[in-house]
Amino acid sequence: MSSPYNPFALSSNLHNHNLRVVPFNFSLIKKLPSFSNSIFIGSNSRIFHSSSKKGLSCFCCSMAVEVDSVSQIELQGTLNSSRAYWPSKYILAWNVDVGNGSYYLFASKTAALRVTNDGIEGYDVKIKLDKVNGGLPAHVTEKFPHIRGYSAFRAPANLDVESLLKCQLAVAAFSGDGACRNVTGLQLPGVIDELYSYDGPLGAVFSEDSISLNLWAPTAQAVNASIYRDPLGGEPLQTVQLNESSGVWIVVGPRSWEGCYYVYEVTVYHHTTLRIEKCFAIDPYARGVSADVKRTLLADIKSESLKPEGWDNLADEKPHLLSPSDISIYELHIRDFSAYDLTVSPDLRGGYLAFTSQDSAGVNHLKKLSAAGLTHVHLLPSFQFAEVDDDKKKWKFVDTKMLETLPPDSEEQQAQITAIRDEDGYNPVLWGTPKGSYATDPNGPSRIIEFRKMVQALNHIGLRVVLDVVYNHLNSSGPSDVNSVLDKIVPGYYLRRDNDGAIENSTCINDTASEHYMVERLILDDLKHWSVNYKVDGFRFDLMGHIMKHTMVKATSMLQGLSKTQDGVEGSSIYIYGEGWDFGEVANNARGVNASQMNLSGTGIGSFNDRIRDAVLGGGPFGPLLQQGYVTGLSLQPNDNDHGGKANADRMLAVAKDHIQVGLAANLRDFMLTNCDGRQVKGSEVYTYGGSPVGYAMQPIETINYVSAHDNETLFDIVSLKTATYTSLDERCRVNHLATSIIALTQPHASPTHSGENAAATAQPARFPSGAGWAAPRNTPQGQQASQAACGACLQPASMLRGMLPPSVLAPSSPPPNLSSPATLPPGTATSVGQNRPPGIPFFHAGDELLRSKSLDRDSYNSGDWFNRLDFSYNTNNWGVGLPPKDQNQNNWPIIKQRLENPSYKPDKSHIIAAVENFTNLLQIRYSSPLFRLRSAKDIEDRVRFHNNVPSWIPGLIAMSIEDGHAGASGLSQIDPKFQYIVVMINVQPTETKFTNPDFRAKSLQLHPVLSMSGDTIVKESKYEPSTGCFTVPPKTTAVFVEPRHV
Repeated sequence: MSSPYNPFALSSNLHNHNLRVVPFNFSLIKKLPSFSNSIFIGSNSRIFHSSSKKGLSCFCCSMAVEVDSVSQIELQGTLNSSRAYWPSKYILAWNVDVGNGSYYLFASKTAALRVTNDGIEGYDVKIKLDKVNGGLPAHVTEKFPHIRGYSAFRAPANLDVESLLKCQLAVAAFSGDGACRNVTGLQLPGVIDELYSYDGPLGAVFSEDSISLNLWAPTAQAVNASIYRDPLGGEPLQTVQLNESSGVWIVVGPRSWEGCYYVYEVTVYHHTTLRIEKCFAIDPYARGVSADVKRTLLADIKSESLKPEGWDNLADEKPHLLSPSDISIYELHIRDFSAYDLTVSPDLRGGYLAFTSQDSAGVNHLKKLSAAGLTHVHLLPSFQFAEVDDDKKKWKFVDTKMLETLPPDSEEQQAQITAIRDEDGYNPVLWGTPKGSYATDPNGPSRIIEFRKMVQALNHIGLRVVLDVVYNHLNSSGPSDVNSVLDKIVPGYYLRRDNDGAIENSTCINDTASEHYMVERLILDDLKHWSVNYKVDGFRFDLMGHIMKHTMVKATSMLQGLSKTQDGVEGSSIYIYGEGWDFGEVANNARGVNASQMNLSGTGIGSFNDRIRDAVLGGGPFGPLLQQGYVTGLSLQPNDNDHGGKANADRMLAVAKDHIQVGLAANLRDFMLTNCDGRQVKGSEVYTYGGSPVGYAMQPIETINYVSAHDNETLFDIVSLKTATYTSLDERCRVNHLATSIIALTQPHASPTHSGENAAATAQPARFPSGAGWAAPRNTPQGQQASQAACGACLQPASMLRGMLPPSVLAPSSPPPNLSSPATLPPGTATSVGQNRPPGIPFFHAGDELLRSKSLDRDSYNSGDWFNRLDFSYNTNNWGVGLPPKDQNQNNWPIIKQRLENPSYKPDKSHIIAAVENFTNLLQIRYSSPLFRLRSAKDIEDRVRFHNNVPSWIPGLIAMSIEDGHAGASGLSQIDPKFQYIVVMINVQPTETKFTNPDFRAKSLQLHPVLSMSGDTIVKESKYEPSTGCFTVPPKTTAVFVEPRHV
């Protein structure tokens, strides 16, 4: 018997009657009635609901259905799950065993499968599967390690797999007596990758006389494209049918289509509805869209009409960057930058073109930072994201004049803001299109031109541009949501699914699967698109640990390979970094080797160092709000938080110093230091409060050192919360500066030493504790608290247990039993690194230098302009604009209210101006000497020392020196023409501190010229006595001393 699907006549008997294989009737395509969102499964009639964000998306069931008597409605529910996998062309995987029974694959072109007491009916094809002894082959388990223990089943070798993939598919297991025991759907990414991996053109491709549309949709049954003249309304100019070739649907149209819009109609089986759906979608490779994000703009991104004047010359006009070690980063939200800037034209505020207003307060502030040495501006998400309407005419506003009249601790401000709240961009719809709400016109090509003008303007004032990219998840899924794109075109492929077939949501919602070939390809293509077509200079990866390591390595290699001659950009200067947290379904390499910090050694990819942040400030997102850290008063100026008594607080302060110093030594696992107990230990033998080693790096690699980012409280807010209530405002401002100085001035590779010893490496963020993870989407009530950690730089895995443990186990001095030996890096982890890797990158949140406040809001991603205000006129830092939004902060309102209602907490303009000057001074000092930016491990080992060690150590003081080659320094080459010796003294005590060390005798040290000329009268009181080697450091002060080179 033959059919288009090469079905097989099966000889075995099921249910005591003969089988008949029915060929497909391709002319018949019909839909089944829609099913209820609740399916009854199993004898106890438990109800399982859709896990989708909007409407019916997918069904999740964790119970196996293997009962003696199965009713139709009970087994029907199992078709909504997908617990079996098709990972290779003739191999299927399913975690089921019915002994000497049999297994079958069923397919229906019209999605007519249904389950009866006799098994599955409504099929067009029924194929016997043979169980394979020995399990799944190696190439399957390597790609899909989470199904390593599944049974393997082999399909016939002449099976027409390509045609079957366009059908509704299910597998069923029958016991030896012919009774149907288990039924489920299939997950298809493995076989799709094997058959349809594709490297040819995708999206709209423009040639001299024509435009071709290319859509990868191997499971689709048909694809049409409707061409529209306008972005909204009207009938299509024409509807064209695309033809398939190896999974890619193609049509060629006239060049006159340029400037028009198109919509795909994809006819495809969708597993979430069990139906053949007609999905209307924009192009995943869209370069422009309509304001309602329903139509794709046919825009030739290389057209001269879309380029600002001088655009093609920008690569030659980029700010000079000698080495990645010279990078410093300023994290900034596009709308926050100018929404309240009255010096910007009203029609440009909050958008791309505000950066072109050369005389605005905001641009002048950026010029000031650039002149001081800042190199990069990190723009928070600027791709097409959901939750903010691109059509500003539909926006809602509050009466800010009225809000300004309310008390600083009122609930009314947050109530009004919450009613109209928006989002900061971490809900991706399309990765490759600039966000329309930042453009003056969300329709047409304005967003393309204006984004380019923004990049050009920033480059021209000396700042390179980093884009925040969110490849780890998507806003929507399913066949109908307007913000669902990829899941309409190849359902079930782009999103990572659990063993029941439900979409994984550990990042926030709709986790993507870069382990699938075409997902990885889309990410790589998108990075190249932004680099070449928008000339951006770097990428910050949101929740990078949820992306596979091989994807990140390929991205680095691809970007580094771009050249000005061929691509119009210099790829060697593009910098990549991200959040290397290891949690959720990818933790411990469960889905393959992921891009977690423990796996990134030697890749040249930076990752956030949460450990130094938590040691500096205290606690973490899950610890007590008031838990103090090294600079916020721990032990020295205690607040009302219970730190376990004075002795325990003293010890916590000492351990925090250990953590900071290991971090300053780049978290080298084999680095030897004298810890707070006076013992010589390795960096891997210093432990976080969660029991993980602080030091684990084997070579210096890139790190992002920070104490503040867009998530969680601002630096000034967290300082205001954690410092004691009796602390003065002037002291709080100094604490803000202390924290920033640790990031700006410390040598990321520097090694804490005892006599004559040193080491080096680069700090990396901690690994998420084994077994921990996040399940709830950020925009659901149950996910709101978890999202503060999971979505953004706020996630602090190393410290998530800090504050949850009793004081008796805080600050352990002995290794936990299971960590007594150095950790073993995962297979495939590189262990070597080039000598010119950047030594660690300082990262600042916009407003750190302005004492910026968000009125103590701990997660302002959807708190609107009111709480996220930036004021570059320096008149206000936005403190006390009302209690922060209830959903994230209500539990802390009593603590917050106590501070907001106290007028002594609010800085005035003089405080803000002083903070700006102090910050620019730090940048000037950092860039005054290459000794602050050493490039190699050997340089660090040879030149950097720490001096305040037991037994005579002074609590609350860090003393670091950096030495250059000179007559008295044997074996050191000269790299700094001005200074031959630098000492950094960081005193967090509330009193003046004297520190004497014979190593510092008879030197010609003087206060750094930048500090001696600054307006900070306190730092000018810092002194050095050469005869004794004694330093006098004022309270809460970072002082830098230099020894000029003798000519």
